[in-house]
Amino acid sequence: MMSSSSTPLIIGRVIGDVVDNFSATVKMSVTYNSNNHVYNGHELFPSQLTSKPRVHVHGGDMRSFFTLIMTDPDVPGPSDPYLREHLHW
Repeated sequence: MMSSSSTPLIIGRVIGDVVDNFSATVKMSVTYNSNNHVYNGHELFPSQLTSKPRVHVHGGDMRSFFTLIMTDPDVPGPSDPYLREHLHW
């Protein structure tokens, strides 16, 4: 069953093109400059991303390891996304 938080990832072809479908096991939040929150499917502009992101993992066993990949599946544009697998951070 698809959760409402993963819907933008499916519409944006992140799930399917970049990663396989998955079930989240922990929650996390990502912010830039203390007030620019990252949400699935929302666009942030380069001027909002002047510092490295702050990542907070909520709950879970902190002895575990996590992988965070920040990618943009339609760079430079949806009609020719030849840079979609560029690692942004």
